[in-house]
Amino acid sequence: MARVAGVSQATVSLVLGDKWAGRVSERTAAAVRAAARELGYRPNLAARSLRLGRTRTALLVVPALTTEFFARVYTGAARVAAEGGFGVVLYPSPEGVGPARDPFDSARASLDGVIASSMAADALAAVRGGGLPLVMLDSSPDETAAAATVNLDIADGMRQAAGHLLGLGHRRIAHVAAAVDTWTFRVRARALAAAVGAVPGASLHTETAPLTVDEGRRAAERALTHPGPRPTALVCDDDILAAGACKAARRLGLRVPDDVSVTGFDDLALATAVDPELTTVRLPAEAVGAAGMRALMAVLADEPARDTSLPVELVPRGSTGPPPR
Repeated sequence: MARVAGVSQATVSLVLGDKWAGRVSERTAAAVRAAARELGYRPNLAARSLRLGRTRTALLVVPALTTEFFARVYTGAARVAAEGGFGVVLYPSPEGVGPARDPFDSARASLDGVIASSMAADALAAVRGGGLPLVMLDSSPDETAAAATVNLDIADGMRQAAGHLLGLGHRRIAHVAAAVDTWTFRVRARALAAAVGAVPGASLHTETAPLTVDEGRRAAERALTHPGPRPTALVCDDDILAAGACKAARRLGLRVPDDVSVTGFDDLALATAVDPELTTVRLPAEAVGAAGMRALMAVLADEPARDTSLPVELVPRGSTGPPPR
C-alpha cells in the first residue's frame, strides 16, 4: 500500500490509524485512503478494538422509518462513519414516534457512543447513565445530558413559511400542528405564532393531529369548517400533514391554491408527488446525520464539543398563492 500511495509505511500506519492530523497533509492522507480502496484494504476491526479499547461503533436511534427523512439521516451518518472507519447500528423506535426501548441494555460495552433523535430518545435514560457519549439531533441546545447537539434552524424555516404567506396577503392562517410534544414542534409553533402576531390584523387558529395523512386531513377539515371566517392558508408541521390538508380542501370543494394555500415542512419526495406540488421548507436530512456523526467522532477524539445549527430553506411551489378576493 505504501508503494502504491508513494509514501512510507509509517505514513500509512498514521493514516489508517487515524493519527495523521497535524502530522500528515490532507493530500497525503487522501492518497493513502485511495490506495487502500484500490487494493481492497479492510481493517481488522477486532484487533483495532482490542488495541484501542473501542469498538468504533455508534448507535443511531430514530423514529420508525415511515418517511425517508430519517432514512436520509442514517445515510449521512453512515457515510461519515465509513470515512472514519466507524460502523453505525440503526435502531428505529418500534413504536414509531415516541420512546424507544433501550436496545443494548446488556451490550453497552459494544458501543462507543449514541446519536439520537429527540423524537425517539425518551427511554434512553439507561444509555445516558451508562457513561456513553450522547449526541442529540433536533433537540434543545439546553439538553444537559448531551455532549453535543445538532439542530436545524427550525424557527427560521417556520418564519420563512409564514413570511411567504403573509407577503402574499394572507391574514387568516391555520396551523395544522403535529400532536407530538418534542422540542422541534414546540419551536415551530412558537415561531409561527410570533410571525403571525407581528402583523396587524393577522390571526392564527391551531388544530393538532398525529403524523399521518388521514389525521392531517381531519385536522385540516376542522380548521376549514371552524366557526367564523375560513382561513385562507394552512401551515402544516410536515409534508405528510400537508398532503392530508390538500385532501381536506378537495373534499370540501376548495381549490389549492385558489381558495386555500397549503405549506409543508421537510421537502419529502411526497412534496412533488401531490398536485399541485407542495410549497415546503427543505430540511437537509443527510447533513443532519453527517453532522451528528462528526460531532460524536470529535467527542470520542477528546476534541471540544460544538453544538451545530444547519440552515433550512423555503421551496415555493404550486400549493401557495394570493388569498381569494
